[in-house]
Amino acid sequence: MKNEFTGRFAGKNLIFITAEGFSSYAVDPELTPTLYKLANSGFVFSNFYNPLWWVSTSDGEYAACTSLIPKPGVWSFYQSRNNDMYFCLGNQFSRLGYNPRAYHNHTWSYYNRDLSHPNMGYDYKGLGKGLPVKKTWPESDLEMMELSLPEYINDVPFHTYYMTVSGHMNYTFMGNSMSKKHQQEVSHLSLSEPARAYLACQMELDRALAYLLEELEAAGQLENTVIALSADHYPYGLEKESIDELAGHSVEEKFELYRSTLILWSGDMTEPVVIDKPCDSLDILPTLSNLFGLPYDSRLLMGQDILSDSPGLVVFSDRSFLTKWGSYNAATDTFTPTGGASLPEGYALGVARSVQDMFAYSVKILERDYYGRLGLPQ
Repeated sequence: MKNEFTGRFAGKNLIFITAEGFSSYAVDPELTPTLYKLANSGFVFSNFYNPLWWVSTSDGEYAACTSLIPKPGVWSFYQSRNNDMYFCLGNQFSRLGYNPRAYHNHTWSYYNRDLSHPNMGYDYKGLGKGLPVKKTWPESDLEMMELSLPEYINDVPFHTYYMTVSGHMNYTFMGNSMSKKHQQEVSHLSLSEPARAYLACQMELDRALAYLLEELEAAGQLENTVIALSADHYPYGLEKESIDELAGHSVEEKFELYRSTLILWSGDMTEPVVIDKPCDSLDILPTLSNLFGLPYDSRLLMGQDILSDSPGLVVFSDRSFLTKWGSYNAATDTFTPTGGASLPEGYALGVARSVQDMFAYSVKILERDYYGRLGLPQ
């Protein structure tokens, strides 16, 4: 359904990033000023969640890129390698005449991305094939940007997808080259080593984004470029006590643990647009599709356009859920209304049934190559 934001970014460039281990804790005006700028001067989603699925990074990517819930027990991205992934942004922008590219700065075939990512419509490069980043653990996001940006910055309009790796666990100064690189910049913080090491490696992502913005501006493309960024999963490489340390309080583990930041920023936005609707990574694809005026059928995706008037819904792997009206804990089979809200009889059961359907439909779409069966216009 169209709304006031439909086509707002039509014809622009899009850089879409799944950031390894990123979280709201990595957004800081002093340590990560570019992340802070992007997170607070574009669309600001104050109730965005990043649920953890079964195959951690790969499933997190899959949810964001496909708006489908991963199938438990398999590598869903790998299983989709021969399917018609019609609504993935690479394929959508290809139909508009763009030349979509994708990059990953760790081993290019890890999680079989060499099969899944070209199938999303991307010319895909990674370490070992086409992207000669220095072999460290983890590798540098900044170096990936420096090597890749010249390949597309003059091919406008462009769409580029990145899967980063600099924010990967383990969060120590001995075993993480990116944490070590930025160790001195966090040495003044009164935090434990894991918390400081986490912030340090996320600083490499910040420097990569700063480089992007500088080069886009130099090329005259900054105002014509949209940047979207979300995490693959919360930083589960940190112990709970380190997460509490970064948060400044004891983080509630059922829902709050997965609360995160979705960056959606355009160089021509003059003031932030705050959206407080509950939303999650499944909603990224339909939201971007609407903003770019891409034709899509919302019935065939599990997420919603966050900027529409549809009610927000956050879904978790155990079928718990959050809405503006309350939260359902599947482990205890308990629905807790928000602020004592009075709801219609059967509300929670109705949403729970919809959530069950989302899981079932996602599996069937994957197993049966459902988009390929529909004969959608190419």
